[in-house]
Amino acid sequence: MPGRHRRRRRTIHRLAHNDPVNDLALLLTPEGRALLDEVRDTAPADELAVATRLRRGHPAELVSAALGQARLRQRAAAKFGAADAGRMFFTPNGVEQSTRTSVATYRAERLRGLGVTSVADLCCGIGGDAIAFARAGIRVLAVDRDPVTAAVARANAEALGLAELIEVREADVTEVDTAGYDAVFVDPARRGGRGRIFDPEAYSPPLSWAVTAASAAGTAALKIAPGIPHEAVPAEAEAEWISDGGDVKEAVLWFGTGTPGAVRATLLPGPRTLLGRGLPDPGVRPVGRYLYEPDGAVIRAHLVAEVAEHLDGGLIDPTIAYVTADGLRHTPYASAYEITDQLPFNVKKLKALLREREVGTLTVKKRGSAVEPEELRRKVKPQGPNAATVFLTRVAGAPTMLVGGPAPRPRGS
Repeated sequence: MPGRHRRRRRTIHRLAHNDPVNDLALLLTPEGRALLDEVRDTAPADELAVATRLRRGHPAELVSAALGQARLRQRAAAKFGAADAGRMFFTPNGVEQSTRTSVATYRAERLRGLGVTSVADLCCGIGGDAIAFARAGIRVLAVDRDPVTAAVARANAEALGLAELIEVREADVTEVDTAGYDAVFVDPARRGGRGRIFDPEAYSPPLSWAVTAASAAGTAALKIAPGIPHEAVPAEAEAEWISDGGDVKEAVLWFGTGTPGAVRATLLPGPRTLLGRGLPDPGVRPVGRYLYEPDGAVIRAHLVAEVAEHLDGGLIDPTIAYVTADGLRHTPYASAYEITDQLPFNVKKLKALLREREVGTLTVKKRGSAVEPEELRRKVKPQGPNAATVFLTRVAGAPTMLVGGPAPRPRGS
């Protein structure tokens, strides 16, 4: 049409490594290893320019594989540490689904404490757990049925100097004879084509198969999703929920610990472990001076009652995992906040209060509320030099806002 400017077409350059392709064989050649060192610190914004330059002297497929691996290594540093991640090899799924080193190390040390000297690591993935086992001095048979994943696990064992302790086998775990090993570790796949799998019997392999394998081994650890229903935990297993830095990472079913039916929450770093004692649910009481937010592993393990007893506190609502108390006591299993105000849910009143207190830094926490933190921040528009925390929750069934801030740590704690 007259007067309308024609839109210019933009050329979008796409690098081959954006596809889920990881040509490990190319990367393991001397040329591939040298190229990996060269592109180690390449920023995403610089990849196109770097790829264009390197393709003048190297095959395009190798350049794409090296840049893709460099990006995966950068992502993996948060889980494995920069030193290990910079030497290891990864697949996109491997980075996403592998165990954080701190958690894998804790689990390996616990197995070693049970007298385990050899373990069959079934569904080993890229080898994160196998590496932790080997570093704990445990001989490992690492099994995965995916040929690329098994090859990456083998390359990682070699890259970290652990090949003598880790045998990697490409096989179906349900067909592997584990009789010659002290223990079994199973990490079944909990993701499918549509995302996370919540039904334990839909894991690959199913939880029932893993439990049978664990029972046959005598000593075993089964890694499961932290949201597993407690009624799905076998009576002969000990159940442990693990958090790292306050984030719940996984649950583990242990066999052969001598404590069937036990429940524990373990917090890393530390480790600090809270054992369940079968206490009844805490009573509900009015909001006191202090509010305690239990660690996610404590909540998942249903051990809020143990924390409440230590704090001489109670719940603010029978369905909400916030503990309140009049006194301030230190516990590694909950974060303490001093409450200054309790208001019925009302955005205008909260906005006026924050303006009066000159609050510009507002932390919003919620439990039992449908309001999103960012939505509340936009509405109250905090401004000023001070900071505060607001809890959107329920108190005795009523929507409530609790305002305060982190409590000081008691002396000598």
